[in-house]
Amino acid sequence: MATTTSNQQSTQTTTTWQLDPSHTTVEFSAKHLMVSTVKGHFGPATGAIQLDESDYTNSSVEVTVDVAGLHSRDEKRDGHLKSADFFDVEKYPTATFKSTRIERKGADEYVIYGDLTVRDTTREIALNTTFEGTNKTPWGSEIVAFHATANLNRKDFGLAWNVALETGGVLVGDNINLSIDAEAIKQA
Repeated sequence: MATTTSNQQSTQTTTTWQLDPSHTTVEFSAKHLMVSTVKGHFGPATGAIQLDESDYTNSSVEVTVDVAGLHSRDEKRDGHLKSADFFDVEKYPTATFKSTRIERKGADEYVIYGDLTVRDTTREIALNTTFEGTNKTPWGSEIVAFHATANLNRKDFGLAWNVALETGGVLVGDNINLSIDAEAIKQA
């Protein structure tokens, strides 16, 4: 799709890219007992990128993540994370992200600002994003890849459950690190 506005001399070309759930991962990590780090993965992420190939800052992204499919290599912990103490996946099986603006920070570095909704609570977050490149699959499809990270406070999304430790501190850290590796396929 090509669009031109009267205030611009150049043509803005926007293409649609669908996230490939089998090549896209959304990981999270948090402190456990104030000293170690526990990592986990959410279920498949689906969505689309509207990519302005001449200027990525004019692009947008919408993603839905399967929170109910989360796993952290421990069934008991996964069950607790899925319970009403945390994600309450019975009521809120997915989380969504919708970009609001993109800023260029370097040659292949961007900050994607957008609204993250978890448990029916929406907050703006910033994804520090690196463009990883494009390529063609052996089957002729074009792909694009990005890596993004974000740091957020889980309490901002109503994930406040915790236990105080006898030695001070808490069982689960409030600071959550997200790491996203996204691959998307160009649509005809």
